Amino acid sequence: MNRIARTLALVAALCLAPWAGAIAADAGVTVAKAAPVVLLAQADAKKDEAPAKAEAAPAAAEAPKAEAPAAAAPPVPNKGDTAWMIVATVLVILMTIPGLALFYGGLVRTKNMLSILMQVMMVFSVITVLWVTYGYTLAFGGAGSFFGSFDKLFLKGVTPDSVAATFSKGVYIPEYIFIAFQCTFAAITPALIIGAFAERIKFSAVLLFCVIWFTFSYLPIAHMVWYWDGPDAITDAKTLEAVTANAGWLWAKGALDFAGGTVVHINAGIAGLVGAFMLGKRVGYGRESMAPHSLAFTMVGASLLWVGWFGFNVGSNLEANGVAALAFVSAFVVTAAATVAWTFAEWMSKGKPSMLGAASGAVAGLVAITPACGFVGPMGAIVIGLVSGIVCLWGVNGLKRMLGADDSLDVFGVHGVGGIVGALLTGVFAAPSLGGTGVFDYVTNAANPDFSIASQVWIQLQGVLVTIVWSAVVSFVAYKLVDMIVGLRVAEDEEREGLDITAHGESAYHS
Repeated sequence: MNRIARTLALVAALCLAPWAGAIAADAGVTVAKAAPVVLLAQADAKKDEAPAKAEAAPAAAEAPKAEAPAAAAPPVPNKGDTAWMIVATVLVILMTIPGLALFYGGLVRTKNMLSILMQVMMVFSVITVLWVTYGYTLAFGGAGSFFGSFDKLFLKGVTPDSVAATFSKGVYIPEYIFIAFQCTFAAITPALIIGAFAERIKFSAVLLFCVIWFTFSYLPIAHMVWYWDGPDAITDAKTLEAVTANAGWLWAKGALDFAGGTVVHINAGIAGLVGAFMLGKRVGYGRESMAPHSLAFTMVGASLLWVGWFGFNVGSNLEANGVAALAFVSAFVVTAAATVAWTFAEWMSKGKPSMLGAASGAVAGLVAITPACGFVGPMGAIVIGLVSGIVCLWGVNGLKRMLGADDSLDVFGVHGVGGIVGALLTGVFAAPSLGGTGVFDYVTNAANPDFSIASQVWIQLQGVLVTIVWSAVVSFVAYKLVDMIVGLRVAEDEEREGLDITAHGESAYHS
């Protein structure tokens, strides 16, 4: 009985011990923490030993020295979850380079193909370096409503033994793989923006803008939406209150964003729209043909995005379990539904279904399911796909004409509009009554039975509005600063010749 009681005491103490440094992710996402060696006090778990006290008394008299409190073993990462997260991280890299690069590259004219490939690759690389120097610590390095701390600047204190929490209590992955996985999100988001001002911006302006925008828009939005102290820190109502007080502002409000509807897509979509307005229209826009030069590349890129998005969405669960399987199925069926919806809607409105429409529909569905994938069931995902396919088709046609901006590759129409649709519909289809998972309560370790669609949609709307305003303001200031420092736009003769030659001295194709 002594051994059993001691074991139970250690388990109880482990559950109650708050872990230093947490990891956050959306509505149940996690907070990274260095692996501490925690000394656990001996818990008072001796009620079951009452009958044995009389028998134990003589032995205690002979050996009066109390047994020293045992030290808890450091948390050990789950090998299966770790292996999956390595694969998921690679998949997100795949969806950026070459996926996004080919998708965007096929949509521009031949003379600008190489410039788009170069911009995607360099933005991804620059942000990766910034992420491990200061980005990670500001997003996930400590408590705060809008920014983290500088405690993990240059990844200080992170070692191969450091662990990150997951959605489940007592389950961990190495902090290094969490850092790498979140880095891919940080790096792809500014790369999405470049499609809005493609074919007319200076290469130096692209890089400088992305550095400023990453620092002051991506990092705070990521922290606001995804940072919390992790599930192990929650044991009762009091600890939940403390976790909420330390969490990012939108997480504390209860905003649900499983994989980046606000953080990635709305954030990037708004930045792209602001950029399209501030740079102005391309030379010859509306008068000259600006048709995609290679829909074959665009289709290949869209397909790579679809495949890589499984890492993006499913990996955001941080574990290889049933919720990951749900996110996989949701991301699978929503993409098919959005492709069908966009294609048939275009067929009926224009008389012919297009390859460009099918590829765009697939991306629209992937965007819309991003905030919802771990919260909604397959049928809810199909509805989200059908709605997003039709609404995003309107976004790149009717809404684009209304706004009058030359959003070259429809960044706002697909990512901005699709992200808004997905974020709001997450509040609807996360409802258990509609096949969703609801919101998990870590105090009771069960789904909260009091899910309200109206209340959750209102919370989702707050998250959407905050992201729109924040990104718009930061983007406007960033573009102005870049214009003052290096200038935003290339000269007209350089634009007419094409950025491949004028900016990089190379050509994507040789006759």
